[in-house]
Amino acid sequence: MGEARGAAARAGVAAGLVLGAGACYCVYRLTRSRRAGPAAGTEGAASARHRSAPAGGLLPQVSGLSVLSSLAWGGPSSLQSDTDPRKSPSNLDAHHLQKLLHLLEFTDDPLIQEQALVTLSNCAAFSVNQDIIRNLDGLSVVGKMLSNSVPKVKEKALNALNNLSMNVKNQEEIKVYILQVCKEIELSPLNSDLQLAELRLLTNMSVTNDYHHMMTNAIPCFLHLLSEGNERTQIQVLKVLVNLSANPAMTRHLFSAQAQSLLSLFDNCINKEILLRALMFAANLNENMKNEEGIVTQDQYSEDSVFSLLCGHSTQYTKKLVCLLHHHDTEVKEQVAKIITQLRGDTKTRYSVKLQ
Repeated sequence: MGEARGAAARAGVAAGLVLGAGACYCVYRLTRSRRAGPAAGTEGAASARHRSAPAGGLLPQVSGLSVLSSLAWGGPSSLQSDTDPRKSPSNLDAHHLQKLLHLLEFTDDPLIQEQALVTLSNCAAFSVNQDIIRNLDGLSVVGKMLSNSVPKVKEKALNALNNLSMNVKNQEEIKVYILQVCKEIELSPLNSDLQLAELRLLTNMSVTNDYHHMMTNAIPCFLHLLSEGNERTQIQVLKVLVNLSANPAMTRHLFSAQAQSLLSLFDNCINKEILLRALMFAANLNENMKNEEGIVTQDQYSEDSVFSLLCGHSTQYTKKLVCLLHHHDTEVKEQVAKIITQLRGDTKTRYSVKLQ
């Protein structure tokens, strides 16, 4: 009986948190919608949970707002006069975020942690809040949740960091978690939401070349996921690999990795999103080799390496490229033509490739 009451109490607390945080978010949306839109590139953001909750709980402590009982998370808000959206929200928003971060830092309840992180993730979709959360030392508070033993809490923490990473100054602090996330990707259940959240964060953190070197040791894992993962996982892995391949300094690391099943992606029956990114990955590497000084020989790489498959004596690869020239999608055909041109232009001076 006591356990049932405890569970009910925790559910009530979480409902109050969702309600209060949702009210804060709605006020922010109302007051900021004419000034700025959501930050770009938040593909990996956690979506709001659409659920109704009764008034009460942690509302006074978290948000400080008076909200009518008809308020629903993520839905139309009914706010009393003390939350008039025409008033300046600057101090109010920082105050709410600070209380939310304090709650996240000092609670041990996974349900409350999860809801707090969802709210922070939604708030972090707006650039002004990205700065506020950083200035409140919120990045380290969220980052600590990556060591949480509950997978759902870790996933929501990754989603929050994903949105927060759309800010250059934030990336300078979030970089300390890159090695940890790279290790966790290999340990996470294959194709799980947790693994996808980890890959999404690395996608954002690899948009610039600044932190690519920190992902070098994870390249074999990325290529393994490309082979074993489902389509969602493959797409997310390829986003990271395309980013890495755009950096000439990463070319030799990528070429050296083993990727026996890589060629299976270059096929007419493959999902277009996967095929296009695989082609972009190959084209980037070819372009880097073209601009690199000195001659690269086949002997430097093993038979199953990315180099041998894409730039060596692989007649299977060249046959696949020729077949893809007849693909129904124009964008795919353009990428294939680009790769063939790159390979033909460098066969005599850089490396040996036979195109039939």
